[in-house]
Amino acid sequence: MTRVVVDGRSLDLSDVEAVAYDTSAAIELDDDARVRMQRSRSVVEARVAGGERVYGVTTGFGRLADVSIDPEEREPLQQNLVRSHASGVGSPLDRPAVRTLMLLRANALARGVSGCRPILVERLLQLLEARIHPSVPEFGSVGASGDLAPLAHVALALLGEGTAEHDGVLGPVAEHLGRAGIEPVTLKAKEGLALINGTQATTGLGILALRSVERALAAADAAAAMSLEALLGTPEAYRAEVHDARPHAGQVRSAARLRALLEGSEIRESHRDGDPRVQDAYALRCVPQVHGAARHALGYVRGILRTEANSATDNPLVFPDADAIVSGGNFHAQIVAQALDLLAIAAVDVAALSERRVERLLNPDLSMGLPAFLAAHPGLESGLMIAQVTAVDLLAEMRVLAHPASVDSVPTSANQEDHVSMGLTAARKTRRIAACLEHVVAIELMCAAEGLEHRRPLRSGRGVEMAWERVRERVARLDGDRPLGADVEALAEAIRSGAFGDDAEEAR
Repeated sequence: MTRVVVDGRSLDLSDVEAVAYDTSAAIELDDDARVRMQRSRSVVEARVAGGERVYGVTTGFGRLADVSIDPEEREPLQQNLVRSHASGVGSPLDRPAVRTLMLLRANALARGVSGCRPILVERLLQLLEARIHPSVPEFGSVGASGDLAPLAHVALALLGEGTAEHDGVLGPVAEHLGRAGIEPVTLKAKEGLALINGTQATTGLGILALRSVERALAAADAAAAMSLEALLGTPEAYRAEVHDARPHAGQVRSAARLRALLEGSEIRESHRDGDPRVQDAYALRCVPQVHGAARHALGYVRGILRTEANSATDNPLVFPDADAIVSGGNFHAQIVAQALDLLAIAAVDVAALSERRVERLLNPDLSMGLPAFLAAHPGLESGLMIAQVTAVDLLAEMRVLAHPASVDSVPTSANQEDHVSMGLTAARKTRRIAACLEHVVAIELMCAAEGLEHRRPLRSGRGVEMAWERVRERVARLDGDRPLGADVEALAEAIRSGAFGDDAEEAR
């Protein structure tokens, strides 16, 4: 069972992913974090008692910050904020995304500078452990002033309002809370704002997308090496000397992985001598350069997301040591949005190279003697022809989605929020791109494994043979035309599970 301690400072992306998918996870609030939260709460309560003007505490929000709120209205102000902002639309986020969002919001509050009571974090963790997942629509944030609507839908559940999913059943939050013995919360001054003001929807979807791409990139290495063998390519371009001459760390690592996958290949030895070709096409020869660039991008994105997952991103922030409540802009998700746009671009480049290798495997003019479309009886049968068509469709989708959302600022809130990051847009599309990448690489694995069948009895490199066995555990050899969708889905699921490796784990 997953066990995670929330302290606002040390949450790892592996912890986030574990909680996202493990509904039996045990999560607790760190004792020191509880003390920090209580100290910052004391500052807020002192300011409220003293009648000071504090944004979002004794005033309205956004363009309405110049409106003073009477003392008896300050608690209703927070409930109203949550209710009014729970106005998202569209399909609900899936369970892993909602669990990620909830965990990240709890962790941000646990940092101890948001001025809210520990009970808010405790309730979020109780909901997670009780498997009560608020219904959170996918649209409703521009990635500045926080992921307002998505977080408000989660906050609404703390009030005992809205709808939520529990063990596959969608129903009123109040009923789910009642059955679990969890009491709704009445928000105090500042607490509604603390709950909805932050980047956790953007960051949460971004973490899930990153982890998907990390596994798909490791699988793409295996697919590329398998394709090289099936196409009688040469691994000379992967030699260490080549990459030491241009020592980008990601490129060097990619080349080393390919060499390891290809080590011990009988297929390579079969055409080492007498091969008239001097070099391979870029889709084979430049794999370390393209996959290496992706590894650099993923490393940068991972660092950004880990920092963001352990950051306080609401406004204003409360600093007990300075006895200060300070309005700032940590809710602005520009750095996350830009990182996720980069992740999207890197994923598209990996998919583009993969699709070009599929073309070479299926095209009899390029495949070094493989049958057309890898069909058992070309002409009578179409073989894997439409698998490539599907890959091209996926790639087209990815390319459209790769447009950077972070440059598309549209001012909101009567021009008070006059530059926004569109971070949630970046996160949504990047997660969709990640799913497309899994399917493109799955198609290449299927085609490359079929290509190897035509090189038997020669064996490929030891690592390639292991990857081929994992394909064959899920997808049978093509002995005639059949619907291929289920085969592709099976391999995509294997990629998601890490059956072909996990780039982040292998880099540790």
